[in-house]
Amino acid sequence: MSAESGDGYPLVLHSEADPSRLGGTAVCGFSTVGSVGVIATSHLISSLQLSPMGTVLHPRFPAVALIHDSVPKHPVRVYQGDGIGVFTSEIQFTSEHDVYFANTVLEWFTKGGFDRLIVIDGVVSNELGIKEDSELWGVSSTSVGRDQLDNSSIQRIQQGAVTGIAGYLIAEGERRGLDVTALLAECNPMYPDARAAIIAVEGLSELVGVEVPVEGLLEDARNIEERVREAFEKAQSNALPAPDSDDDEDDVPICLLYTSPSPRDRG
Repeated sequence: MSAESGDGYPLVLHSEADPSRLGGTAVCGFSTVGSVGVIATSHLISSLQLSPMGTVLHPRFPAVALIHDSVPKHPVRVYQGDGIGVFTSEIQFTSEHDVYFANTVLEWFTKGGFDRLIVIDGVVSNELGIKEDSELWGVSSTSVGRDQLDNSSIQRIQQGAVTGIAGYLIAEGERRGLDVTALLAECNPMYPDARAAIIAVEGLSELVGVEVPVEGLLEDARNIEERVREAFEKAQSNALPAPDSDDDEDDVPICLLYTSPSPRDRG
């Protein structure tokens, strides 16, 4: 499979892979805004004790091993459990890779015999402070998926735009008649938002009927938020008084459906 052909990247099986276990619900999450997707999928992998199925490799990827419990791993990996598969990337790629990764996910989804694909991602909140409760939106490529959203606590998106890998996947799902649903959790793009990931995991559990404990993830969220508060308080104590200005730039709204890193984040 050639990336230059526009199809996707090669998926190479892990030495312990058992392809006979493929099927069920497919879930994917990437290192995009707020790291919501990768935090949620990493939690699913550990909580449901999923088995390694394969990794995505390409010469243009950075040569890096991520160490988990003393075990080195490639950053883009696929896992499988009973009735659920997970595709995750623990490093962030530039947007030029989006279509290739999306097509790689779709090939894994279709050849793996999965029934539906759920994409977990974050959307930038209008309020950039720490929030106890965030919103969760959903959009689906099929009428069945939209009915499921309507019968859940997830808010269905009526109008808007979804960018990045999530946007391509739901649009391509609609074109090809595939059941693809995106769950988009409101998040803060300034730090890894584990609390937003909790909301996404809870929404996933509601849709697929699989109970996923979130206690460990909640503790992670509290630790991250405490470090953010400490950093903010330290910055405030060292900051100089701001000059008076008639222009209130904080009132400029942020697109709630911006799932790829914004131009501000790239700067």
